[in-house]
Amino acid sequence: MTRRLLLSHLSVMLFVLLALEVPFGIFYARSELSRFSHAAQQQAMTLAEVCEDKMEHGLTADLPELARAYGQRTGSRVLVAGHQGVVLTDTAARALVGEDLSAEPDISTALHDQPSVGTRSAPSTGGEVLVVTVPGGSNATVACVVRTVYALHPLRAKVHATWLALAAVGLGLLAAVSLIGFALARSITRPVQALERATAQLAEGRITDPPATDHGPPELRRLAASFTRTATRLQHLLQAQQAFASEASHQLKTPLTALRLRLENFEPHLAPCARDSLDTALGELERLSRMVQGLLALARLENSAIRPEAVDLDAVVADRAAIWTAFADEQQVGITVSGATAVRVWTVPGALEQIIDNLLSNALRVSPPGTSITLATVATAKEGSRTPPVAELHVIDQGPGMTEAERQRAFDRFWRTPDADHDGTGLGLPMARQLTRAGGGEVTLEAAPGGGLDAVVRLRRAESRTRRERPAPSADADRAGHRRHHTTHSSSAR
Repeated sequence: MTRRLLLSHLSVMLFVLLALEVPFGIFYARSELSRFSHAAQQQAMTLAEVCEDKMEHGLTADLPELARAYGQRTGSRVLVAGHQGVVLTDTAARALVGEDLSAEPDISTALHDQPSVGTRSAPSTGGEVLVVTVPGGSNATVACVVRTVYALHPLRAKVHATWLALAAVGLGLLAAVSLIGFALARSITRPVQALERATAQLAEGRITDPPATDHGPPELRRLAASFTRTATRLQHLLQAQQAFASEASHQLKTPLTALRLRLENFEPHLAPCARDSLDTALGELERLSRMVQGLLALARLENSAIRPEAVDLDAVVADRAAIWTAFADEQQVGITVSGATAVRVWTVPGALEQIIDNLLSNALRVSPPGTSITLATVATAKEGSRTPPVAELHVIDQGPGMTEAERQRAFDRFWRTPDADHDGTGLGLPMARQLTRAGGGEVTLEAAPGGGLDAVVRLRRAESRTRRERPAPSADADRAGHRRHHTTHSSSAR
């Protein structure tokens, strides 16, 4: 921004300088040439009158000395010709005395009582010269012709010096404008950069370097003050929400646990016909506990700002498939893994495992015995192409599927299909979407080609690298996955 502001100032100043100095320089060069030509013509006419007077008094022999003195005084070459165009004297000795020059244009013009002024190139000097030819005579008869030749390189040097002076003045002004423009641009961009840093810090969750409210233009000062008040308010609200989520996780568990114990203590004192109602109440209490845990997990996820990291997609898929195979076998459902290998994606730490667990739990819930669940990975864009590289994970079941309207509402919190059992809480898919978006991806539900549901997780691809072989999941990993299965399965909606 500083560079653009500075360039805009310099562009305007450069345009003004060119609009002023270039016409002035051209006008000055033309006026100097005109002034010099007029002065040379006046001097030549004076010399012609003197030469005419000498010739009238028979003092033609004085003409060479007169021409030489005039040439030394004015720095010019002088040629004097008689009334028939015959050379009487030439200080440059280029024309012989007695040579007839009446055929030359300027001499012929002067013999007809008309002065001639013009520039021509001089091969001998390698530059231009000014040639002034005037008639000498006080009546209709031209007694003599005087030609004066001036070298123009002193005049050109003077004009060039003037152009250099104009250029130096212009560069000086541009330098001054650059300094002033840089100072002004910095006074504007420094508060903007401070606001940019503060905005980035706010996106990370906390402002450690608030923007100054006493620097820059008044408008930016007011903007910085408003931003600081807004950011402070947002931080206060976020901290209050985080504190609520943290405290509620402890405060709600105690009364729910106590209520469960009291209900279980009623069991020996209840009649057999009332035990079904007690089991129903205990089930609803367990569902309430899972719902509270899911809400607190979503609150923590929404309040956290975690940077994504590169994860080996097929490795995580293979690991979760191996852990869930045992639970699928209990329901006579198979799990199949297929697709691309050595694909790395961006996701927050631990999120991909939870996403797959939620989707597998939902798929296993609706899969009839004898069917299978497919985990397929697809690399939809190659690295180096214009399309951003994306990897897709498909979790395909062979269950009853969903209608278009149901798929659109599936990610709403607490929503469940009308024919769903009452074990779910309606928070599994919203949590999967939140985890996917935290890594810059998206999750959607689509109809599977052969019936059932296709849960598609799209994630940004990271740089590829050679896949390393990993050992099979250990018993400790199996137990950890078993615990995660129960936690995730309890919060799943569908």
